[in-house]
Amino acid sequence: MERYINPHTDFGFKRLFGSEFNKELLISFLNAMFHGEQNVQDVTYLNSEHLGERADARRAIFDVFCENDKGEKFIVEMQNVYQEFFKDRTIYYSTFPIREQAQRGVDWDFKLNSVYTIGLLNFNFAEGLQNAHRWHHEVKLMEVDTHEVFYDKLTYIYVEIPKFDKKESELVTMYDKWMYVLKNLSSLLKRPAALQERVFTRLFDQAEISKFNSEDLKSYEDSVNAYRDIVNAIKTAEKKKYAEGRAEGEKLAKEEMASRLLSLGVPMATIVQASGLTEEEINKLKS
Repeated sequence: MERYINPHTDFGFKRLFGSEFNKELLISFLNAMFHGEQNVQDVTYLNSEHLGERADARRAIFDVFCENDKGEKFIVEMQNVYQEFFKDRTIYYSTFPIREQAQRGVDWDFKLNSVYTIGLLNFNFAEGLQNAHRWHHEVKLMEVDTHEVFYDKLTYIYVEIPKFDKKESELVTMYDKWMYVLKNLSSLLKRPAALQERVFTRLFDQAEISKFNSEDLKSYEDSVNAYRDIVNAIKTAEKKKYAEGRAEGEKLAKEEMASRLLSLGVPMATIVQASGLTEEEINKLKS
């Protein structure tokens, strides 16, 4: 039995970060993530569902979409499953808050407010980041030759939650503490001593399952079941991939053994017995 909700579930994430009632949690998390470069005083939640310019265009639904007191837009998404074109998806999503800033019917000079797309990833994002050892990745448009930022109003942040491995005793910054919560909340039995800031008092109060009313409890249980289905599907696929890879490796080893024995002139019957391959399979190795 878990005491606190799992923030990786749709219900858990939106309860903590996507509700007006708990927006101080989102504000604290954003300020911690930007290491003082942002000083978000307030956020306004915006419509999280966006339609394309045509009726048949692909729509976008964000987990959390908000703007701060300076009009800067933030898309915040919890992503549990790796998708082949996940980078493309984040780029596509960022186009909606960009286009929505266009002012019609006035002499608009194309000035834009900043847009931040934040992906909280419950997997290691290998594509393009496989050689990175850090768990926080900030991506901007840059000039290739000088490596200087070309445009600082469009930022993509990818956070690989599994790579965060700090223990409670190692938590120093507020970002460390928030990451510890994101990774470990559902497995905690009590509030850690390192998380004494007032904002975490609210978080653990809102995350305690025993305080849910019957409607919220039902919604959370449904969300947990959906999350578990996703996790089980991933594990099944990984096991199948491992089994297929192992079987292929064993077959290659047998073929290599058979080839060596053939080159030594060992009788076919002996090779069949030693390798476990059929005579037909061994004969194919001769070509």
